[in-house]
Parts: sequence; C-alpha cells; structure tokens
Amino acid sequence: MSTLRDLVEEHTALEPVDVEHLHRLAGDWQLISDLSFADLLLWVPVRGSEQYVCVAQVRPTTAPTAYQDDQVGRVAGGPEVAHLRVARSQGRIWREGDPVWYGDTPARHEAIPIRRRSGVEVIAVVGRDTNLSTARTPSQLELNYLTTADDLAQMMADGTFPPPRHPGETTSAPRVGDGLIRLDAGGKVTYASPNAQSAYRRMGLPAHLVGEDLAMVTARLVDDPLEGTDVSQRILAALRGDAPARKEVDARGAAVLVRALPLMPAAVPIGALVLVRDITEVRRRDRALITKDATIREIHHRVKNNLQTVAALLRLQARREPAARAALEESVRRVASIALVHETLAMSSDEAVEFDGILDRVAYAAAEVAGPDYSVRIGREGTFGILPAEVATPLAMVLNELLLNAVEHGFVPGDDGSVTVTAYRFRKELHVTVADTGKGLPDGFRLDDSDRLGLQIVRTLVTGELRGGIELRDRSGGGTEAVLVVPLAKR
Repeated sequence: MSTLRDLVEEHTALEPVDVEHLHRLAGDWQLISDLSFADLLLWVPVRGSEQYVCVAQVRPTTAPTAYQDDQVGRVAGGPEVAHLRVARSQGRIWREGDPVWYGDTPARHEAIPIRRRSGVEVIAVVGRDTNLSTARTPSQLELNYLTTADDLAQMMADGTFPPPRHPGETTSAPRVGDGLIRLDAGGKVTYASPNAQSAYRRMGLPAHLVGEDLAMVTARLVDDPLEGTDVSQRILAALRGDAPARKEVDARGAAVLVRALPLMPAAVPIGALVLVRDITEVRRRDRALITKDATIREIHHRVKNNLQTVAALLRLQARREPAARAALEESVRRVASIALVHETLAMSSDEAVEFDGILDRVAYAAAEVAGPDYSVRIGREGTFGILPAEVATPLAMVLNELLLNAVEHGFVPGDDGSVTVTAYRFRKELHVTVADTGKGLPDGFRLDDSDRLGLQIVRTLVTGELRGGIELRDRSGGGTEAVLVVPLAKR
C-alpha cells in the first residue's frame, strides 16, 4: 500500500510544504470524522487531467462507515468527482446534491476545500461521506458533535485547522468519545458530554458543567495551584484563537488529560472545543510498572551483593586451606561471572543486558589468572549485542570457563599467545567462537568423555540452559577453538 507522500508525489506537483500540511491534516482528522459521523477521504487533483486520486482515508469510530473497501489509491473522474471540482474551483464547502449509493449503502456527499493558510489556493479536497442507512432524529450529543464538526470543517477550508503540532506530541488524544466540552466566546460551557462530566466529577466537581466558566473551575479543582493556573491559561489561549499543547492535571486522586482547540470558522472566534480524557487508571498502571521495575532492579542489586559476599567468603576459605585453594578460587571466579550479569541488570530498565561489556570484564579476569609467567592476550571480534537475562547469565559462565580453560591448559609458562572471542548473529542464532593459539587438544579428546569440572559445567549449561550446541576442535594453524551456537528465538 502506497503512502500519502508516495501517492502525492506520483500524481501531483504539490510543493513539499503542501504535502507536510496534508500529513498534519491526516494525523488530526480523526477528530472531525468522529464528530461528523462520517468517512473523510482526502482527494488531490491528478497532474494534467480532470481526475482525482484518494491519498488518505479515515473512518468514524462513532458511526458505521460508508465504504467497506479501502479507497486509498483509487483514481476517479467524470461525474463522480463533480462535487470535488466545485469545491476546489469555487473554494467553498459543497453540500448540495442528492444521496448516492455504494452498493446497498446510501451516502451523503460533501466536499471541503483544503488550504494551507488563509488566502492561498486550494491544494486538496476532503470528501465527507455519511452513511445514511441508520439515519434517525439526532440527540443533543449528536447535534453538538455535528455543529462542532461544521465549525472545524470551515476551519479546514480557511487553512486554520489542523493547528501546529507541538514538540513531543505524536497523537491528537484525547479522542471525541473520551469527553467533549464546548465553550462559547466568553469561556462558559454550552455543552458537556456525559464522559466529560464524569471526568470532572472524578476531579471533585459536584455540579453540572453547563453554564460554568471552565477555566476558573478547572484551576480551582487541580491540586497544584501552578498546574491549575497553567491549564486555565491554556483554555483561555484557545478562546483567543491559539492551539496550546495538551496538559495532564491531577485532582483528588484523578488524572485527566486536557486538550483545548479554538473554534474560529471564517476567522471569527466563537469559542473553544475542550477534549478531556480520564487517564487515572492508565497512570496507576504506569506507576505500578515503575514500582515493579524498581523492585526488579533492587533484587538484582541485592543478588549481586550476596554473590560478592559468597565470593569473599570463598577467598577467605582459600587462604585458610591451601590444599583446596585452586578449587575454591575457581568457584570464586564462577560466582563472580554470575554477579557481573546481575550487576548489569541492576542498572538496566528491563531484563536484558549489553553483553559486550560483560564479556570484556570476564576476559580481563581470565587474563589475570595467567599471571606474570604467561603472555596471553585476550581479545574480542564482533558484537554480542543485547541479550535477555536468561541467556546472558549461563553464557557468561560458559565463556568464563572456556577462557580459563584456554589460558590454563592451552599454554605453558613462557608461552606468548592469544585467545580471541568472535561473535555474530545469523538467522536468530548467536554464533560464538573461542579460539586460542596454544598447544591444541590432547590426542583422542572428546568433550562428552571429559572429566574436567569446568568442561562438564560448559556442556551442561550449553545444552540445558542455552538449548544450544558446542564443539571443541583443533584449530586450523594450531591451537584449539570452541564453537557455540545459541538460539535467540523467543523462549
């Protein structure tokens, strides 16, 4: 499916600034579609012809659609687009004409010319097509919706809608169904939808909103006086013709998002449209998630501390019992490799870690084991990237064992060599190679038959925790290499 920009560039000669305006319109016109109970189709004239191409479409969430099929990309001409030609050539909203039929669905056509700003030529036409199959006597809510939709449609034709987008705002929420309040030119409420009234009741207003000065009422209800003054000024700014940014306010335990839009058809300020959304439960869940994340990070921090305590106790035991020193020091290194992962997770906002830094620290510890009698360099090629904790913890232990094995058993005192860890991803798998330039594997060596504790730990973790495979083999050109393949698909 082609995008709005693709279709405009293919079929028209509109300037980039015009295309940007159409993009902003398509990002904010769900509001008008819902208020109109109608589909909105954005039509642009095809270069060098009398035809029009539909470059965007939005369906109402408040009424049935007039089109079951997607209209984007459709090119139309002849009598079918006569109303679009009138709106474009005369620069006015076209509402004449009898209903038309799309299959079994009767629809009413309207055409709204689109300008980038007042006084410039029409760059596109919005078709407002209403499904008439469920037509009935409108309620007070529907009448207010339709009146407001007509005001905004005139502002589209004037070039004053949509308003400029504020930095950081990606959507036009709140929506029509969340809560709608209409103000007159003096800032008094002339209509408040049931959801809007409910939102203000949650903020502590016992009375009905109609007839109230909304800016004053809102400022009085908000807990923080500074926030109350801010949201009040934004409502007053909309009455003056500005389009301020959305504002989230707290009052009596309720959180409400407020958006104020000016109503100024034909450049005459007649009031404002205020959309409100009760987001109390959304914010409660956000706070619960933040608390949960903080708790998880604290758990990782405490696990890391406990592991470091265990390592310290093992070091103390090793000094007291020289006969068991080697085994205890190996245990210290294993515990330390797990602690590294938990230390990283304690500083992360999710259960994933950047593994390259962990490997570099494990490699540094392994190089220290070699001592002054060896000249073994440990390096890394490629990148592991971000790994989930369930992969990072066992992988850190595996690489710790492999690096220690390469340093301690691959070289003899006085050797000058290197160990290289290579990592890359391929088809949702992590491929890791630990290669050394040492003396190679003993004759007849088989990993499955090895009685070394370190290699048994490696084999168990790779095949069990990591659900992968490992092979130890002689390296071309001398030395040994361990090849791991770890699946990264969702576990």
